[in-house]
Amino acid sequence: MSCIQTIQDYGLRSIGIGERLLPKTDFTLCEQFTLIGSGMIWNVYFGVMALATGFFLATALAVGKASPNKWVRKPAEWFIFLFRGSPLFIQFFFAYFFFLSLKKTYPMFDAFTSAWLGALIVLFLNTAAYSGEIFYGALRSIPKGDIEAADAYGMSGWSRFRRIVWPTMLRLAWPAYTNEAIFLFHATTLVFFSAFPAWQQRGDALYYASYFADKTFNPFVPYPILAFYFILLTLVIVGGFGLVNKHLNRHLPAAKKSKMRFRLNLAR
Repeated sequence: MSCIQTIQDYGLRSIGIGERLLPKTDFTLCEQFTLIGSGMIWNVYFGVMALATGFFLATALAVGKASPNKWVRKPAEWFIFLFRGSPLFIQFFFAYFFFLSLKKTYPMFDAFTSAWLGALIVLFLNTAAYSGEIFYGALRSIPKGDIEAADAYGMSGWSRFRRIVWPTMLRLAWPAYTNEAIFLFHATTLVFFSAFPAWQQRGDALYYASYFADKTFNPFVPYPILAFYFILLTLVIVGGFGLVNKHLNRHLPAAKKSKMRFRLNLAR
Protein backbone atom coordinates (compact mmCIF):
# COMPACT_ATOMS: atom_id res chain seq x y z
CA MET A 1 0.00 0.00 0.00
CA SER A 2 1.38 3.40 -0.98
CA CYS A 3 1.61 6.27 1.50
CA ILE A 4 -0.98 8.24 -0.48
CA GLN A 5 -3.41 5.34 -0.19
CA THR A 6 -2.66 5.08 3.55
CA ILE A 7 -3.48 8.77 4.04
CA GLN A 8 -6.74 8.34 2.11
CA ASP A 9 -7.70 5.30 4.21
CA TYR A 10 -6.68 6.53 7.67
CA GLY A 11 -6.36 10.32 7.47
CA LEU A 12 -9.84 10.94 8.92
CA ARG A 13 -10.32 7.62 10.72
CA SER A 14 -10.50 9.23 14.18
CA ILE A 15 -13.80 10.89 13.21
CA GLY A 16 -15.25 7.80 11.53
CA ILE A 17 -14.31 8.45 7.89
CA GLY A 18 -12.25 5.89 6.02
CA GLU A 19 -10.95 2.43 6.94
CA ARG A 20 -12.66 1.03 10.03
CA LEU A 21 -10.07 -1.57 11.07
CA LEU A 22 -6.67 -0.56 12.39
CA PRO A 23 -3.56 -2.17 10.88
CA LYS A 24 -2.48 -5.22 12.86
CA THR A 25 1.05 -6.02 11.67
CA ASP A 26 3.91 -4.65 9.57
CA PHE A 27 3.33 -1.08 10.66
CA THR A 28 4.89 1.47 8.34
CA LEU A 29 6.15 4.92 9.29
CA CYS A 30 3.46 6.41 7.06
CA GLU A 31 0.71 4.55 8.93
CA GLN A 32 1.98 5.82 12.25
CA PHE A 33 2.29 9.42 11.06
CA THR A 34 -1.16 9.26 9.45
CA LEU A 35 -3.10 7.70 12.33
CA ILE A 36 -1.45 9.81 15.03
CA GLY A 37 -2.08 12.88 12.89
CA SER A 38 -5.68 11.77 12.47
CA GLY A 39 -6.02 11.58 16.25
CA MET A 40 -4.80 15.18 16.52
CA ILE A 41 -8.20 16.22 15.15
CA TRP A 42 -9.68 15.36 18.54
CA ASN A 43 -6.95 17.23 20.43
CA VAL A 44 -7.51 20.34 18.33
CA TYR A 45 -11.29 20.04 18.75
CA PHE A 46 -11.09 19.76 22.55
CA GLY A 47 -8.56 22.58 22.84
CA VAL A 48 -10.27 25.06 20.51
CA MET A 49 -13.77 24.49 21.88
CA ALA A 50 -12.68 24.61 25.54
CA LEU A 51 -10.70 27.82 24.97
CA ALA A 52 -13.46 29.50 22.98
CA THR A 53 -16.10 28.84 25.63
CA GLY A 54 -13.90 28.98 28.72
CA PHE A 55 -12.63 32.47 27.85
CA PHE A 56 -16.01 34.06 28.61
CA LEU A 57 -16.57 32.12 31.82
CA ALA A 58 -13.02 33.03 32.90
CA THR A 59 -13.79 36.72 32.41
CA ALA A 60 -16.97 36.37 34.48
CA LEU A 61 -15.08 34.51 37.22
CA ALA A 62 -12.38 37.19 37.36
CA VAL A 63 -14.96 39.96 37.66
CA GLY A 64 -16.89 37.93 40.23
CA LYS A 65 -13.82 37.27 42.35
CA ALA A 66 -12.99 40.99 42.33
CA SER A 67 -16.55 41.93 43.34
CA PRO A 68 -17.07 43.50 46.79
CA ASN A 69 -20.33 41.53 47.09
CA LYS A 70 -19.56 38.30 48.95
CA TRP A 71 -22.52 36.49 47.35
CA VAL A 72 -20.83 37.01 43.99
CA ARG A 73 -17.22 36.77 45.15
CA LYS A 74 -17.41 33.57 47.22
CA PRO A 75 -18.90 31.28 44.51
CA ALA A 76 -16.24 32.49 42.06
CA GLU A 77 -13.47 31.90 44.62
CA TRP A 78 -14.66 28.39 45.44
CA PHE A 79 -15.16 27.45 41.80
CA ILE A 80 -11.60 28.51 40.98
CA PHE A 81 -10.22 26.79 44.09
CA LEU A 82 -12.07 23.53 43.36
CA PHE A 83 -10.90 23.13 39.77
CA ARG A 84 -7.37 24.40 40.40
CA GLY A 85 -7.01 22.32 43.54
CA SER A 86 -8.01 18.94 42.11
CA PRO A 87 -6.12 16.99 39.39
CA LEU A 88 -7.59 17.15 35.91
CA PHE A 89 -7.34 13.37 35.59
CA ILE A 90 -9.61 12.94 38.65
CA GLN A 91 -12.05 15.51 37.27
CA PHE A 92 -12.45 13.39 34.13
CA PHE A 93 -13.20 10.29 36.19
CA PHE A 94 -15.65 12.06 38.48
CA ALA A 95 -17.47 13.73 35.59
CA TYR A 96 -17.81 10.51 33.58
CA PHE A 97 -19.31 8.49 36.43
CA PHE A 98 -21.49 11.42 37.45
CA PHE A 99 -22.90 11.66 33.91
CA LEU A 100 -23.22 7.87 33.80
CA SER A 101 -25.34 7.87 36.95
CA LEU A 102 -27.53 10.63 35.51
CA LYS A 103 -27.91 8.65 32.28
CA LYS A 104 -29.41 5.70 34.17
CA THR A 105 -32.18 7.92 35.48
CA TYR A 106 -32.44 10.42 32.65
CA PRO A 107 -31.61 8.94 29.20
CA MET A 108 -31.23 12.47 27.82
CA PHE A 109 -27.78 12.57 29.44
CA ASP A 110 -26.49 9.81 27.15
CA ALA A 111 -24.45 12.26 25.07
CA PHE A 112 -22.67 13.51 28.21
CA THR A 113 -20.98 10.11 28.65
CA SER A 114 -19.29 10.56 25.27
CA ALA A 115 -15.92 12.26 25.09
CA TRP A 116 -16.98 14.86 22.52
CA LEU A 117 -19.34 16.47 25.06
CA GLY A 118 -18.59 15.14 28.56
CA ALA A 119 -14.82 15.57 28.38
CA LEU A 120 -15.25 18.93 26.68
CA ILE A 121 -17.32 20.17 29.62
CA VAL A 122 -14.56 19.16 32.04
CA LEU A 123 -11.90 20.93 29.97
CA PHE A 124 -14.15 23.98 29.64
CA LEU A 125 -14.61 24.25 33.41
CA ASN A 126 -10.96 23.52 34.16
CA THR A 127 -9.47 26.08 31.79
CA ALA A 128 -12.06 28.65 32.89
CA ALA A 129 -10.85 28.26 36.49
CA TYR A 130 -7.16 28.63 35.60
CA SER A 131 -7.80 31.47 33.16
CA GLY A 132 -10.13 33.16 35.63
CA GLU A 133 -7.31 33.33 38.18
CA ILE A 134 -4.98 34.74 35.52
CA PHE A 135 -7.53 37.38 34.55
CA TYR A 136 -8.19 38.20 38.20
CA GLY A 137 -4.50 38.87 38.78
CA ALA A 138 -4.45 41.10 35.71
CA LEU A 139 -7.59 42.87 36.92
CA ARG A 140 -5.90 43.67 40.22
CA SER A 141 -2.84 44.96 38.35
CA ILE A 142 -4.65 47.58 36.27
CA PRO A 143 -3.05 50.98 37.07
CA LYS A 144 -5.31 53.14 39.21
CA GLY A 145 -4.50 56.05 36.94
CA ASP A 146 -6.37 54.35 34.10
CA ILE A 147 -9.49 53.99 36.24
CA GLU A 148 -9.24 57.57 37.49
CA ALA A 149 -8.83 58.83 33.92
CA ALA A 150 -11.96 56.92 32.89
CA ASP A 151 -13.85 58.46 35.82
CA ALA A 152 -12.62 61.90 34.81
CA TYR A 153 -14.07 61.36 31.34
CA GLY A 154 -17.41 60.45 32.89
CA MET A 155 -17.22 56.73 32.17
CA SER A 156 -18.84 54.35 34.58
CA GLY A 157 -20.23 50.84 34.75
CA TRP A 158 -20.32 48.89 31.51
CA SER A 159 -18.77 51.67 29.42
CA ARG A 160 -15.69 51.86 31.65
CA PHE A 161 -15.33 48.09 31.77
CA ARG A 162 -15.67 47.65 28.00
CA ARG A 163 -13.37 50.48 26.94
CA ILE A 164 -10.77 50.60 29.74
CA VAL A 165 -10.83 47.73 32.23
CA TRP A 166 -11.35 44.73 29.93
CA PRO A 167 -8.80 45.69 27.23
CA THR A 168 -6.17 46.52 29.87
CA MET A 169 -6.87 43.26 31.70
CA LEU A 170 -6.40 41.28 28.50
CA ARG A 171 -3.18 43.11 27.64
CA LEU A 172 -1.69 42.33 31.05
CA ALA A 173 -2.95 38.73 31.15
CA TRP A 174 -2.27 37.64 27.58
CA PRO A 175 1.27 36.20 27.96
CA ALA A 176 0.17 34.05 30.91
CA TYR A 177 -3.07 33.14 29.12
CA THR A 178 -1.01 31.93 26.16
CA ASN A 179 0.80 29.53 28.49
CA GLU A 180 -2.55 28.27 29.73
CA ALA A 181 -3.71 27.71 26.13
CA ILE A 182 -0.59 25.67 25.35
CA PHE A 183 -0.99 23.55 28.44
CA LEU A 184 -4.69 23.02 27.75
CA PHE A 185 -3.92 21.50 24.34
CA HIS A 186 -1.36 19.23 25.99
CA ALA A 187 -3.90 18.26 28.66
CA THR A 188 -6.31 17.03 25.97
CA THR A 189 -4.20 13.87 25.76
CA LEU A 190 -5.73 12.78 29.08
CA VAL A 191 -9.26 12.48 27.69
CA PHE A 192 -9.11 8.92 26.35
CA PHE A 193 -6.82 7.78 29.17
CA SER A 194 -9.39 8.75 31.76
CA ALA A 195 -12.86 7.23 31.99
CA PHE A 196 -14.28 8.41 28.67
CA PRO A 197 -14.13 5.49 26.22
CA ALA A 198 -12.81 5.65 22.67
CA TRP A 199 -15.76 4.37 20.65
CA GLN A 200 -14.69 2.00 17.83
CA GLN A 201 -11.05 2.87 18.57
CA ARG A 202 -11.60 6.47 17.49
CA GLY A 203 -9.24 8.16 19.88
CA ASP A 204 -6.88 11.09 19.98
CA ALA A 205 -3.20 11.27 19.02
CA LEU A 206 -1.92 9.72 22.26
CA TYR A 207 -4.42 6.87 21.92
CA TYR A 208 -2.96 5.87 18.54
CA ALA A 209 0.62 6.44 19.69
CA SER A 210 0.03 4.07 22.61
CA TYR A 211 -1.57 1.55 20.25
CA PHE A 212 1.53 1.43 18.07
CA ALA A 213 3.85 1.34 21.09
CA ASP A 214 1.96 -1.64 22.53
CA LYS A 215 1.88 -3.53 19.22
CA THR A 216 5.51 -2.96 18.24
CA PHE A 217 7.04 -2.89 21.75
CA ASN A 218 8.95 0.14 20.53
CA PRO A 219 7.84 3.47 22.04
CA PHE A 220 10.70 5.37 20.40
CA VAL A 221 8.88 5.79 17.09
CA PRO A 222 5.23 6.68 17.85
CA TYR A 223 5.89 8.93 20.86
CA PRO A 224 8.44 11.15 19.07
CA ILE A 225 5.91 11.45 16.22
CA LEU A 226 3.32 12.53 18.80
CA ALA A 227 5.75 15.07 20.25
CA PHE A 228 6.46 16.38 16.74
CA TYR A 229 2.77 17.04 16.13
CA PHE A 230 2.36 18.83 19.45
CA ILE A 231 5.44 20.96 18.81
CA LEU A 232 3.90 22.04 15.50
CA LEU A 233 0.61 22.76 17.28
CA THR A 234 2.43 24.80 19.93
CA LEU A 235 4.14 26.86 17.24
CA VAL A 236 0.74 27.62 15.71
CA ILE A 237 -0.65 28.65 19.12
CA VAL A 238 2.37 30.83 19.89
CA GLY A 239 2.12 32.48 16.47
CA GLY A 240 -1.62 33.11 16.70
CA PHE A 241 -1.57 34.38 20.26
CA GLY A 242 1.48 36.46 19.45
CA LEU A 243 -0.48 38.29 16.76
CA VAL A 244 -3.28 38.96 19.23
CA ASN A 245 -0.73 40.20 21.79
CA LYS A 246 0.72 42.54 19.19
CA HIS A 247 -2.75 43.88 18.43
CA LEU A 248 -3.52 44.42 22.12
CA ASN A 249 -0.31 46.42 22.54
CA ARG A 250 -0.51 48.30 19.25
CA HIS A 251 -1.02 51.65 20.99
CA LEU A 252 2.15 51.40 23.10
CA PRO A 253 5.65 52.57 22.12
CA ALA A 254 7.87 49.74 20.93
CA ALA A 255 10.05 49.93 24.04
CA LYS A 256 7.07 49.43 26.37
CA LYS A 257 5.29 46.59 24.57
CA SER A 258 5.07 43.48 26.71
CA LYS A 259 6.98 40.51 25.36
CA MET A 260 5.62 36.99 25.35
CA ARG A 261 7.33 34.80 27.94
CA PHE A 262 6.59 31.13 28.35
CA ARG A 263 7.14 28.90 31.34
CA LEU A 264 7.02 25.14 31.36
CA ASN A 265 4.10 23.66 33.32
CA LEU A 266 5.26 20.35 34.74
CA ALA A 267 2.03 19.37 36.47
CA ARG A 268 -1.61 20.36 36.54
